[in-house]
Amino acid sequence: MRLRSLLFVPGDRPERMEKALGLDADALILDLEDAVAPQAKPEARRMTAAFLRSSERRTRLFVRVNPLDSGLVDDDLAAILDAKPDALILPKAEGAASVEALAARAPGIPILPIATETPAAIFEIGSYRSVRKLILGLTWGAEDLPAAIGATSSREENGRYTPPYEMLRSLTLFGAHAAGAQAIETVYPALQDLEGLRAFARRARRDGYGGMLAIHPKQIPVINEAFTPTAQEMEEAQAIVDAFAAHPQTGALQLNGRMIDAPHLKQARRLLDDAEE
Repeated sequence: MRLRSLLFVPGDRPERMEKALGLDADALILDLEDAVAPQAKPEARRMTAAFLRSSERRTRLFVRVNPLDSGLVDDDLAAILDAKPDALILPKAEGAASVEALAARAPGIPILPIATETPAAIFEIGSYRSVRKLILGLTWGAEDLPAAIGATSSREENGRYTPPYEMLRSLTLFGAHAAGAQAIETVYPALQDLEGLRAFARRARRDGYGGMLAIHPKQIPVINEAFTPTAQEMEEAQAIVDAFAAHPQTGALQLNGRMIDAPHLKQARRLLDDAEE
């Protein structure tokens, strides 16, 4: 399941859910956690379940439940499981044990953990390899953790992440790939800065992320474009595959004036497979 764009939609706003179906997001995340005030959560569960049951499912519908230790997740699951969400987003995940705990309550539903929201979570990122069959990806965030440790910000004045949070981004990237799962980049909060978003998303794809979280509909086209291979990239990848197919006994070749070898072939095949999916 390739996911370029995943758009958060408040679980108590069915009119926004319906409108979001008309976008080109690869998945909608119907949010029962941060986007919903405590007193509104019972109604949000009801609205989310109703939407899951009635929707035409023109895109994948995920649900972000509340954290395992919140005392709310059992009520979330009781409301939505019969409505068959396509996946569950697990906030404040703390490694494989968290995934197993949620999977035991929601068997058969893929899980996308948010892997960096508590101090303890950081030391568990490598453990997701042991639950690779239960997860469809791994993502991260830099909003909850600063508050948890008393940091004043996760960003420099120019908007870039500070070194501790760049480290979390890298750990999530490699933790996801170690688990054989898709790495999903975090949100870009500056809603009006679409050029900044474009640069951020392109950097993410360059580094090995396969998709990105979104918090506003107008971010979707920019994200989709950034994570979709261009025609030129496709042509170059196909040329590499064809070159090795024509010389199956050769480990390294020259193509258009540059040396290519096994890593280039692997990268080319991955790009073609991702584009096909």
